[in-house]
Amino acid sequence: MRQLLVITKAPVPGRSKTRLTPPCTPLQASTIAEAAVGDTLDVVRATPVDRRVVALDGAPGGLDLSGCVVVPQVEGDLGTRLAAAFAGAMAGPDGAVPTLLVGMDTPQISPELLTSCLDALVDAGPGTAALGIAPDGGWWALGVHSPDAAAVLPDVPMSREDTAVNTRAALESAGLRVLDLPVLTDVDHFPDALAVAELCPEGSRMRRVVAEVAAALPQD
Repeated sequence: MRQLLVITKAPVPGRSKTRLTPPCTPLQASTIAEAAVGDTLDVVRATPVDRRVVALDGAPGGLDLSGCVVVPQVEGDLGTRLAAAFAGAMAGPDGAVPTLLVGMDTPQISPELLTSCLDALVDAGPGTAALGIAPDGGWWALGVHSPDAAAVLPDVPMSREDTAVNTRAALESAGLRVLDLPVLTDVDHFPDALAVAELCPEGSRMRRVVAEVAAALPQD
């Protein structure tokens, strides 16, 4: 038994990927966010796992959430919401099962990558966690065997250049051995979106939408 967990906001202008503005307008930023979520969920659905969970902030709107169990995000800061998402995904009769959480801002992921990350977590066994860092000092993926491991997250300052370092330290302080997953760039600013779109497959939403937005922006 293993599962994937995606945490995301519903794409809404002014609430989604606000650090893309400027140069993007709020509508362009939310359009890029919607493309990233859509591609991410397609990859999650294509990954062979027993269960797929989406922790969603907001109404789903036009998002395709088929094949996924949807749980609402709780109120609070990001660390609190992440811990609650793990707890919600790992509740119920199946209980604590190896779970890999990803955000919506690394749409360049693939089913093969997610499978290899989960394989590493499962093979390492209980007492381990798996962390995929981003070049900006954050992280794009976290795998745990129980919600207790994720309970350290509310005490970790998020969205900072030392977030990954502090997350690792918190997990290790809880007695866990932390495995390294591949480093991936996540989308925070528009140059990130350009770089990530280049890594996405031809025909992906992200590749198409970012190209359209870039073409529409004022040229220097």
